[in-house]
Amino acid sequence: MTKRISRRTLLRGVGTAVALPLLEAMLPRTAMAQASQAALPRRMAFLYVPNGVIQDDWTPSLTGTDYTFRSILKPMLPHKQDLLILSGLTCDKARPNGDGPGDHARASASFLTGAQARKTAGANIRAGVSADQVAAQRLGDRTRLPSLEIAVERFRGTGNCDSGYSCVYEHTLAWRDATSPLPTESDPRLIFNRLFSAQPNDPARIRRDQDRASVLDAVLDDARALENQLGGTDRQRLDQYLSNVRELEQRIQRAEKLPPVQIPEDAERVRRLPADLTEHFRLVCDVVALAFQTDVTRIITLMVAREGSNLQYRMIGVTGGHHELTHHRNDPRMIDSVRAINTYHVRQFAYLVEKLKSIREGEGTLLDQCMVAYGCAIGDGNRHTHHDLPILLAGKGGGTIRTGRHARYPRETPVTNLWLAMLERFGTRVATLGDSTGVLTGL
Repeated sequence: MTKRISRRTLLRGVGTAVALPLLEAMLPRTAMAQASQAALPRRMAFLYVPNGVIQDDWTPSLTGTDYTFRSILKPMLPHKQDLLILSGLTCDKARPNGDGPGDHARASASFLTGAQARKTAGANIRAGVSADQVAAQRLGDRTRLPSLEIAVERFRGTGNCDSGYSCVYEHTLAWRDATSPLPTESDPRLIFNRLFSAQPNDPARIRRDQDRASVLDAVLDDARALENQLGGTDRQRLDQYLSNVRELEQRIQRAEKLPPVQIPEDAERVRRLPADLTEHFRLVCDVVALAFQTDVTRIITLMVAREGSNLQYRMIGVTGGHHELTHHRNDPRMIDSVRAINTYHVRQFAYLVEKLKSIREGEGTLLDQCMVAYGCAIGDGNRHTHHDLPILLAGKGGGTIRTGRHARYPRETPVTNLWLAMLERFGTRVATLGDSTGVLTGL
């Protein structure tokens, strides 16, 4: 009979601890033949994209299950049955409410908090606790990392970035409390090391990284010993998982060795990142999938780019900065460029959804146990509106969410009501969050 092993089992080597995917040997004997989906851990992720969307090319005209995708969302067509499109939600605290300009800073600061950010470029920043950190504070001790805060664009935490608002606001989604923003990490190698290093500052780990030794090489003996305790299905699953870790390591190393891209003088410069932006996106998405697969953490925030980002997307034929283009003043050429950027971002989201769907867990997939929210606190970037937000929700939340639909809610329904609904399904029910008015129904 296969020996049962703990869900918290780690493969250990010098300065390294590699978490494992869910194996049959980790399940109670009564669940060996048929893993109960309800017993599997649920995961929650929030992906933020900046500057709003071209709404006429985003929002389906019909609600329910018979809707058709408009152009921006077409990359999600293969995942229609795993997706919920939510229209009509509002982020009121991204509005001025008497504070004047600064919509971009307020948007990212209030998206997960529902709180009005204090207008300051100094150290006395203030917003509110974010939805992800509500969950992390209650259930984060069940995993190695309570939460993971990552980004594609490099974090900047000082200075004035938007009409008197600190740069912290534009670069931050996660707030431990009203005055404690959590910075993001954008370097895929550092994120990878944080997931799989037993001691982040361990001298042995640092030496190993300098020598470019593999994480898997460090734990190979432990992996071979574990294989002897597993059944055939688990051995195949472990082998596939370790192969994925190895492949991700190698891709990160290759990306680091690529020659630097010649960046135009007017473009933003990002350091210590893969030369190719699409590869960077996908490396980060692969790390997200690994983090969830290994149960290193169940809570992730990912900023696809900072709010107000002026990144350029020349690889899809767009010239000009993203933020500048969103103020298109109805210029058809600029609208076309923004639409292309919006579609590009959705395409990266589709990549993550596909990655999560490809990983088997229990009787279903890893995505089935996830709630992955994608969106922004700006609806129309040209007018800086904060109602009718572009919001997607992928994954079934352990069977608690009916996907494959487009749902429309009354205008001024707080987006924080959605976060309450996700927190409830995650097992961390709270009565209020920021400007919420109740748990969002109809999911």
